Amino acid sequence: MNERMRGRMRGCAVGAAVGDALGMPLEFGPRQPADRLLREMRAGRLPSGTFTDDTEMALALAESLLAHLPLDPKDLATRFLGWYRMGPEDVGVHTGAVLERVDLGEDWEAASRAVQRVSPGSAGNGSVMRCWPAALAHWNDREGLLVDSRLQSRVTHAHPECEAACAFVNATIYSLLAGNAPSKAVAQAVEILGDGMPTELRQTIEAAPGLGREELKNSGWVRHTVESAVWGLLTTSSFEEAVVQVVNLGDDADTAGAVVGALAGAAYGLDAIPERWREALRGQWPPRGRMWRAAELVELAGRLAGRSPAGE
Repeated sequence: MNERMRGRMRGCAVGAAVGDALGMPLEFGPRQPADRLLREMRAGRLPSGTFTDDTEMALALAESLLAHLPLDPKDLATRFLGWYRMGPEDVGVHTGAVLERVDLGEDWEAASRAVQRVSPGSAGNGSVMRCWPAALAHWNDREGLLVDSRLQSRVTHAHPECEAACAFVNATIYSLLAGNAPSKAVAQAVEILGDGMPTELRQTIEAAPGLGREELKNSGWVRHTVESAVWGLLTTSSFEEAVVQVVNLGDDADTAGAVVGALAGAAYGLDAIPERWREALRGQWPPRGRMWRAAELVELAGRLAGRSPAGE
């Protein structure tokens, strides 16, 4: 692995957390006017620069992958349950419903399927927001990446569109880490998934770059999150602009910010992430545990890369 790829891996990990933290104060808020975009870390429901449950769940996934590769879904469910029991600041509705059943003693797979049966059309973005560690752990193992990306989703989000969205995002990161341009990486990811991607999701991805910002809903639906992230990645030419444009769409701004941050970080590398954002970034992991900053995420990216069959 060369130094440029290491920089892209570090950019993916730090970029996801930065996008999450930048979007945090805009979560559930209105779309910001195009001439008054938020460009600085700001306090919201959490202090300025703090990452949310989006990054916390990604860190739980990362720890599981560091312990077990290929991913052990039972171990991941146990780690998610431990996080849930610590009383994090926020837990997604769908994720919380699954983990509540697991907390009562139900097997993770039965719990995930049961919650999906209650709302069969529910395809939330709670698994795509956290999926990026699987891309780093499988940076040179595409098939393993696809399997574990889907599997980590299935632990809480068993909808086919959720699983496919996670596989698509990580396949795009895989291509970006190899040095491909964003447009080529997205096209390659769509091709890699082939018939494994629901038609509606593929059409959404392919149409995203042609949309105007007023057409993007940026809701908690996984399709909307992927749409916003692809739009941000393909209609801008820097990490900063990709993340700024997406989080200022409002609504589920932190989650869309985390996804586009992972993608843009993989595209442009760690050094492209504004230093002021990296310095402001913080969060406790586990909840109310030790403080994590950009340096810890850089170190984590290296550890994940070292888990691959070829090592770092």
